[in-house]
Formats: sequence, C-alpha cells, structure tokens
Amino acid sequence: MELPAITLPKVELPFDIPVLLHPAVDHFIVAIPVVILLLELMNLIMKKKAVGGVSFFLIVLTVIASVGAYFTGLVDGKEAYPALSEAAKVALSEHKLLGTYLMLTSSVVLLFKLLSMITGNAIIRGLYILILIAFVAGIFEQGKEGGELVYKYGMNVEQVKILDDEIFDLKEALEEVTEKTEVPAEAIEVDAVPETPVETTPIETIKEAVTESVEVKVQEEMAPAVKEKVEEIQVEGMPEEMVQPEIATH
Repeated sequence: MELPAITLPKVELPFDIPVLLHPAVDHFIVAIPVVILLLELMNLIMKKKAVGGVSFFLIVLTVIASVGAYFTGLVDGKEAYPALSEAAKVALSEHKLLGTYLMLTSSVVLLFKLLSMITGNAIIRGLYILILIAFVAGIFEQGKEGGELVYKYGMNVEQVKILDDEIFDLKEALEEVTEKTEVPAEAIEVDAVPETPVETTPIETIKEAVTESVEVKVQEEMAPAVKEKVEEIQVEGMPEEMVQPEIATH
C-alpha cells in the first residue's frame, strides 16, 4: 500500500551532521521499540509501575532516535542521490516517506503511553498496544528497505561510487573517440560518383561478335586444308587423254 505523500517544513540545524551517521542511529530505532513491546506485553500480566516507567523512558529515547534517524537519513540520502540509478532514487524516496511517517508515529506512541498512564483506561491501553505493534512492524519494514538500498543499489558505498565514476569517465571517453572517428557527409567527394552512367553492351551484340570471330578463325585455319583437298579431287577426277582410233581409208 502506497502512503500519501507528506512534506515537513525544512528545519535548519545549528550544526552539521556527518555523513554515514544514519546507520549507527538506525540500530537504536530498530532495537528499542522491540524492547518496549516486550516490556508492555509482560506488564499486561505483571502490572508493575516500574516496568511502565522504564517503558515510558524508552519511548522518549525512541522519539529522539527517530528524529535523529530522520535528519541523518536526509544527509546521507542527499549525498548518495546523484550517483543512484532511477530505480534506486524511487526506492530512496519511498524509504524517506516511510521514515517520515515513523517519526511522527513515535510521537503518537508517546502520547498514548502518557494517556494510558494517566487515565488507566483499558481501552486507551489497548489502543496504545495496537499502535505500538504497528510501529514495530513499520520499523521492520523500514529496516528491510534500508538494507535493500545498501546491498541492492549500493547507496553510500564508497567503492560503488568509485566504480560508477570510472564507468562515467569511460563512457565520456568513448563518446569523444566516436565523435572524432565519424566522417561527416560533407567530407565525401561528390566527384567520385560518375556524372554519366556507363553504357553497357547488350548481350546479343557480344554473342554475335564472338560467333563472327570464331567463324573467321575457323575459316582461316581450315582454308589451306580445304584447298589442298579440292586440288587432289581435281587431279584424280581428270579423265585420261583419249587415243583416237585410226580409221582405214583404203
């Protein structure tokens, strides 16, 4: 379920918050509410005012820790935001929104604890326990999302930032080399393209020329042999000179 967007007034602190202080504060905001819930469940049976007093003191610490987690988270998130991917930026925004709600809820838990201690009303005490359980569940979900930001997206991990910077530098160098190696269209000489198309000889003309050349060559090579053969035929076919018989005249 998506939570409605909420924006708190910007508060200028009189001191600077160091980067990477958020994980240290988170340990308190996760552990203390669990201890409070266990004490309250035990006190339903024991009904000791001392246990209730300890629980109240721990809730005050929870409110302080939630405020510290909120402001340290703003500092760490602002530091890591430029280096994050689009998916990581969306996850960070959701993490910040849930953290804002949890910080406000911690004050509600404190309020109902005070009402429960003052009035002793069973209904108010029941509401206080339910709100406390919901608060602890929200803290666990917030811790899960925070772990994903670190281990899945590499938020505030120095080595990941160094690698991202190196990849960015390599991409810029690659783009520069690509721009230098590209040949603009204007640099291509138009004169290289022939203005008039090259005339091609039809295939029929080529075949006729080849056939005529072959015929001429055959005639030149076979002419002597044919001439010699004709002479032989003429010599052999000539009849012998006929001898005229003598006719007696007497």
